[in-house]
Amino acid sequence: MKIGLHLPHVGPLGNRNDLIEFARFAEERGFDSLWVSDHVVVPRTITSRYPYSPDGSFPLPPDLPFLEPLATLLFVSAVTQRAMLGTTILVVPMRNPVITAKMLATLDVLSNGRCILGAGAGWMQEEFEMLNVPFEKRGARLDDYLGVIKSLWTEDQPSFKGKYYSIENVGFAPKPAQQPHPPIWIGGHSTPALRRAGRLGDAWHAAYSGPEIVSQQYQEVRRHAEEAGRTPDSVALTVRMRLPLKDLDRTAEQLERCREIGVAHLVSEAFGSSLDSQKSLIDTLANARSKALA
Repeated sequence: MKIGLHLPHVGPLGNRNDLIEFARFAEERGFDSLWVSDHVVVPRTITSRYPYSPDGSFPLPPDLPFLEPLATLLFVSAVTQRAMLGTTILVVPMRNPVITAKMLATLDVLSNGRCILGAGAGWMQEEFEMLNVPFEKRGARLDDYLGVIKSLWTEDQPSFKGKYYSIENVGFAPKPAQQPHPPIWIGGHSTPALRRAGRLGDAWHAAYSGPEIVSQQYQEVRRHAEEAGRTPDSVALTVRMRLPLKDLDRTAEQLERCREIGVAHLVSEAFGSSLDSQKSLIDTLANARSKALA
């Protein structure tokens, strides 16, 4: 099981020096990947329900610094050598898919093939409205946009005709370094999201809600993959979770449980109030990894 860390591009550590030191320290401690989240703006009034908190409230204040995710990964790619660089997750329907494909291909080329696209439909209607992008049918637009991105990444003569986006008679270079393309991890827990992961994803990227629920939903993903004519094992199980990093034994137990249910790649949040505190949490996770996965 591979383990990655969420970069501190949100909050006061989202600056040049702290990002460089965090990313290099994570590589030195042997972690497999580095990750970013995605919000462009945070509206001051939010009535949309945040799906990952018990009361549905969004935990980040609107004025908290939040570096743009793809620009952050491009920056980090220049100061690291080995770790994969991914989005957990990129709200693809908020963006033009051709520009998104170009930015991700650029990241993959400049990082020597280290890009992972974690993609989702999004949940915050107010953010879509602030960007003048329709919130309705965002799942169907995500399907089309992923089709556009894959076509641009893999075809010599890219062509895609969808309901919400079409493209043809265009050149697109360079292609990504990874072949046939960078891995695409599909996020989300709704029935359409699980179906999309089975049909289109190289992995399902789950927000960890306990081993039983994740295992049950992953079986749904595998069923959808089989119905789409794919090999179920071709869709990996990946999770993002907040581990109890102040407790080495509990962290090791959770890592062991994730491995037992077949998690291929775990993305851990390591949020601390200072860079030193984040390094301490990273050390705890490294020690728990050695204890659990030896």
